[in-house]
Amino acid sequence: MIKRRDRHGRGVRGPLALPNQLTRTPIRFPGRRTAAEFFIDATTRSVQRLMQTCPDALAGVDIGVEDVPSGAFDWALLDRVPLAAAVEATPTRSAKIVIFRRPLERRAADRNELLDLVHLTLVEQLSALTGRSMHDLDPQIDDG
Repeated sequence: MIKRRDRHGRGVRGPLALPNQLTRTPIRFPGRRTAAEFFIDATTRSVQRLMQTCPDALAGVDIGVEDVPSGAFDWALLDRVPLAAAVEATPTRSAKIVIFRRPLERRAADRNELLDLVHLTLVEQLSALTGRSMHDLDPQIDDG
């Protein structure tokens, strides 16, 4: 009987985890989403939840996701890394909310906490953009 080692609890290693020989891409294991895919799903769930509680607040607002804050915004004045950014509408473009994936992932202990943090961040940004209270946007959230 061959005994295989599971060093440091990292799971299966070896031929099962090698890239595909023809395409040179890593093998995707079914049912396991990447962190980026999970984050997009979390954002989509949050938007769907807001569409049920307060759909008019999302009218004319584009919501996007970036990995990290880019040079498009002036972050030099801040003393910490922002979790999201809200940009008001102008006559030529609609309002925008950008949620930053990596800073939010770093603050969440697990995926359930990340779901809550993404939703809270989106509601905070939408509240700042529309001037409505967070409780008006989602009654399950306490403004305190």
